[in-house]
Amino acid sequence: MSRFMVAAPSSGAGKTTITLALMRLMQRAQIEFQPAKSGPDYIDPGFHSAAAGTPSVNLDAWAMPADVIRTLAGSGGLVVEAAMGLFDGAGRAGKGSAADLAHILDIPVILVVDAAKTAHSIAVLVTGFRDFDPRLTVAGVILNRVGTARHLDMLTQALRAQDINIFGHLTRSENFALPERHLGLVQAGEIDQLEHWIDHIAGALQPSLDLAALSKLTGTACTSHAPLPKPPAQHIAIASDRAFAFCYPHQLKAWRDAGATLSFFAPLADEPAPKAAQYIFLPGGYPELHAGKLASAAQFKASLAHHAAIGTPIYGECGGYMVLGNGLIDANGQRHEMLGLLPLETSFQHRKLHLGYRQLTPLSDHFNQPLMAHEFHYARTLKAAGPALFAAKDADHTDLGEMGLHVGRTCGSFAHIISGH
Repeated sequence: MSRFMVAAPSSGAGKTTITLALMRLMQRAQIEFQPAKSGPDYIDPGFHSAAAGTPSVNLDAWAMPADVIRTLAGSGGLVVEAAMGLFDGAGRAGKGSAADLAHILDIPVILVVDAAKTAHSIAVLVTGFRDFDPRLTVAGVILNRVGTARHLDMLTQALRAQDINIFGHLTRSENFALPERHLGLVQAGEIDQLEHWIDHIAGALQPSLDLAALSKLTGTACTSHAPLPKPPAQHIAIASDRAFAFCYPHQLKAWRDAGATLSFFAPLADEPAPKAAQYIFLPGGYPELHAGKLASAAQFKASLAHHAAIGTPIYGECGGYMVLGNGLIDANGQRHEMLGLLPLETSFQHRKLHLGYRQLTPLSDHFNQPLMAHEFHYARTLKAAGPALFAAKDADHTDLGEMGLHVGRTCGSFAHIISGH
């Protein structure tokens, strides 16, 4: 039962590439494990699911109680990809880091180190990470972007002199890079030949990887059975396509496990929300890239107008929130007519980053408890009129004022809800 985390000293070291290669090689070896991602990431879990052949799950040490994290992690094999640097967390105190998550789960850490511009000095970096936090076990490293055989020999000598295990290495190659978009990596479903690419990086890592040693890494099996979120209705209709792609797997699983029926419809294909739906969820995604198509999706728009008129609860997050508004201006300055269910105008013409964890206090009866959430978008709000949905604070408890809107039983905000507290 292999349980470990793949982390790095900083972003950009190649965690995702190494993690996907590891997951594919473990899948081939028929080593069972739950793939997981630290933090509020929608993109990487899609790649994990492709590489591992099983759905990934988000584990968030800032937003989720420890018993919920342990419940979601399960008691079997587990491979967690960290976020950012190992000790990078939220706010001034750095809470909720990948290190905090590894401590909660009691699993060892493998450090992915970008070796491209270092040699013997790598030992100083790795020993610093190994010895910094006595709560953690840094089991060893996987070296990324190694140059020549001589370069590898220097790295190996320096690390072994400090008793640091090397589980494998990946050489430097432009063919290993993932494409990016303004919000980060593109979605797994948007990459042609994804399976070929994962097999390519797995094949490159395999000759050096000590899979037997990795298989022996383990931690305390999780036995928690925390109550997970209750579904908002028995029949939940969820928009699902490239414009509405950001759903947390743990949320959908919790709704299913509680007996709710989930049905999915594709607004970009002009599919209407099911008439029988008792609750409609418009997740985040990239509506700004498909605004023209959404504006002309007559059946989709009519079905949402009908549900709003009869009082079906409708909730939109981030991209879904923008689509609920009157209009969306794309990066070229063109305005597109949206659903018109909330008095909201948004724009991508002059982008501004909004990023960070959010503590939300409901200001209406749409939600009945405080919520932990995350915000990450470049849209600007040009106009927002009407009653707010939440009072918001950041990770440092700084008051951010009100956010979101609600009209009748239709509501939304830019925040992605992770868990209730």
